[in-house]
Amino acid sequence: MSIMRTWHGEVPFEKAGDYEQFMIERAAPDYSSVSGLINLYFQRRDEVKTSHFLLVTIWDSMESIKKFAGKEPEVAKYYPEDDDFLLNKEKHTTMYDVFYSK
Repeated sequence: MSIMRTWHGEVPFEKAGDYEQFMIERAAPDYSSVSGLINLYFQRRDEVKTSHFLLVTIWDSMESIKKFAGKEPEVAKYYPEDDDFLLNKEKHTTMYDVFYSK
């Protein structure tokens, strides 16, 4: 059974394009460097003043998530550059057991 891990972040709309590029250039390679990552989805939803980012990763095991996130995989992992973009830092991620996919 695989595990889905989600994270949400919010940035000012005027910084959204730069944050999107940062996520592609910095975060995506970091996630992808960990064996056990099955899929990675970075999503963006724009509002008038803010943009929401939803990251969904699918992993083969909790051990693989711990290789990426550390001993407490439910705690969100941040990069120093996130301070330049995010309006706040949500402390936790959300994880789900994937019991069916097609």
